This record gives sequence, C-alpha cells and structure tokens, in this order.
Amino acid sequence: MAEFERNLISERTKAGMAAARAKGRRGGRPSKLTDRQLGMAERLLADPAVTGQQVADQFGVHRGTLYRALAEYRRRRELKS
Repeated sequence: MAEFERNLISERTKAGMAAARAKGRRGGRPSKLTDRQLGMAERLLADPAVTGQQVADQFGVHRGTLYRALAEYRRRRELKS
C-alpha cells in the first residue's frame, strides 16, 4: 500500500513539474550572476592583466562559480545564434 501511495505522489510531482516547465518556469537555485554581469566579466577577462580571481572577487563569487556561469552563458549565447 505504501509503495502504491509513493508512486502516486511521484507521478503527481512529475506532472506538476512538467506543467511548470510548460509555463516557462525552471526549478533550482537562482543564478548568482546575471547575464549583464557575465558579459562584464567576459570583457574583464579579455584583458590579460586581470585574473579570474580578481573578477570573481569583484562580483562576490568563487572563481569556480564564475567560470561555470561563463561556460553556461557562452553555451546559451551560441544556441541563440
């Protein structure tokens, strides 16, 4: 009986998530950096005198967070092209 109930809850959850996606909503934690900030970071990193750590410190994020967000930003930009 418990397994049947668990399966029902799972199906309802999946249906709710699919409905939210259809409305254009995403799940998960909000992004720490906006696209505008990522564009600025990209321009800053084009200067060889500026390090990734300096840019990350400027935006208040970890260096790994900055590079991960930049990779996603570039991927999204390529998909639009």
